[in-house]
Amino acid sequence: MWKALTICLAITLSAGSAMAEGITHKIAIHVDDSDMRVMNMALNNASNARAYFNSIGDTVILEIVAYGPGLQMFLKDQSPVADRIEIMALEFHDVQFSACENTLRAMSKKMDKPLEVLDEAIVVPSGVARLVELQEAGYSYIKP
Repeated sequence: MWKALTICLAITLSAGSAMAEGITHKIAIHVDDSDMRVMNMALNNASNARAYFNSIGDTVILEIVAYGPGLQMFLKDQSPVADRIEIMALEFHDVQFSACENTLRAMSKKMDKPLEVLDEAIVVPSGVARLVELQEAGYSYIKP
């Protein structure tokens, strides 16, 4: 009987410690507006979610995807939040900034000059498609 009780206790403790390790939350944040308030809200959402989940022992993987007018968020010499993005990228290695190549190409053509994204951002073929891929991979979708 003691052997069965010991095995049962060991299984219970093992299951409890696995649950105490926390979980990983995957969050996709969508920016398609050039309003600086929206951009700051997206960055605030990312920071606040990360801080909360880390405080309870969970981890977070974040991706901020910008396209359309929101691409301004990631454009060199145009982004009103470039300093915040630089700081976030240095502090948080679990945050990715994704810029839509379709929008970048269209904006460059319209302005008749090549536009560059911030060093912290990566260019993805399509912002919309990237958001779909992230949601299909289990990311929660946030639109500030």
